[in-house]
Amino acid sequence: MATPKILLYYVFTPLADPEAIRLWQRQLCERLGLRGRILVSPHGINGTVGGDVVDCKKYVRALKEYAPFKNVDMKWSEGTGIGEDGFTLDFPRLSIKVRDEIVAFGAPDEVKVDDNGIVGGGVHLKPEEVHQLVEAKPDTVFFDGRNACEAEVGRFRGAIVPDTVTTHDFIRELESGKYDHLKSKPIITYCTGGVRCEILSALMINRGFEEVYQIDGGIVRYGETFGDDGLWEGQLTVFDGRESIPLGHNPKTIGACVECGSASSRLQNCDDTLCQQRLVVCDSCTDRHSKCARHPLEAAA
Repeated sequence: MATPKILLYYVFTPLADPEAIRLWQRQLCERLGLRGRILVSPHGINGTVGGDVVDCKKYVRALKEYAPFKNVDMKWSEGTGIGEDGFTLDFPRLSIKVRDEIVAFGAPDEVKVDDNGIVGGGVHLKPEEVHQLVEAKPDTVFFDGRNACEAEVGRFRGAIVPDTVTTHDFIRELESGKYDHLKSKPIITYCTGGVRCEILSALMINRGFEEVYQIDGGIVRYGETFGDDGLWEGQLTVFDGRESIPLGHNPKTIGACVECGSASSRLQNCDDTLCQQRLVVCDSCTDRHSKCARHPLEAAA
C-alpha cells in the first residue's frame, strides 16, 4: 500500500530563468505523480507537494541535484492518503507558476537575495534558541507572520497577530504605526515553514525594527522539537486537504466557531465567494452560510 507524504520547502537564491525552472518542475512532478503548489520567481522557489514516499524521495534527490537548490531544507509530514487514481488526496491538482515573488508581500523590488538567501533578514534561531532568548530577554515579543485566520486555531503564547487577510496586508500594518512601540524590543517572527518570515523580518528591519529574529524552519521545525510542551498553543494551519495538524499528541483547541462559539480547529472559506478570509466553523455548523466580520451575515429568511 502506498505511503503518502507531504513535502514543504523553499530556497531563496537568484534564478536567471524562472520559466525554465517552472517547466522542469512540471515535468518532474508529472513524471513522479506528485501534486501540490509550487511558485518560482527571480528570488527562488517555494513549494508544497505530496505523493507516495518513494516518489517524494526521488523528487528531493532531483531537486538537490540542481546546484542552487542543493541545500534545500525539506520538511516532511504525513499525508492523508493516496486515491484510486494514484495521486495524493491532499491536493486536487498540480499548480506550478512563475510570479514576481514567491510570497506575495507586494514588495518584489525591496526583496534582495544572493547565493546565501535573503539579504538583510532577521537572525535565525533554532527551536532551543527561541527558549533561550525568551528566558534571557523576558520582553521578547512573538510576531505572527501568517494570515490572521491561521492564528485563530494556533499561535505562540501571547503573540502579536496583525490584522491581515493576505500577505499583501503586512506592509500596510507595519507602516500603520500601531507596532512602533515594539521597534526597540526583541521580536521573533514566525510562520508555518519559515518562508514568509524570511521576507517579513527584512521588511521589519527596513522599517526601523531594531532586533528581529525568525524561527529557523518555522513552526514546523519548532513543533518537531517541542510538540505541545513548549510555547506553542493549538494546531498548525496548513494549506492542503488536512486543513490543520497538531504539533504533538495533546494539542489545545483554542479556536471558537464563529456561528455557535464551540471550541474547534476547523477552518472553512467565508461564504462570500469574493472574500479570501477563512473562518473557524465547527463540524456541526459547516452547512451554515458563514461570513466574516467584513461581510455581515444576511438576515435570516
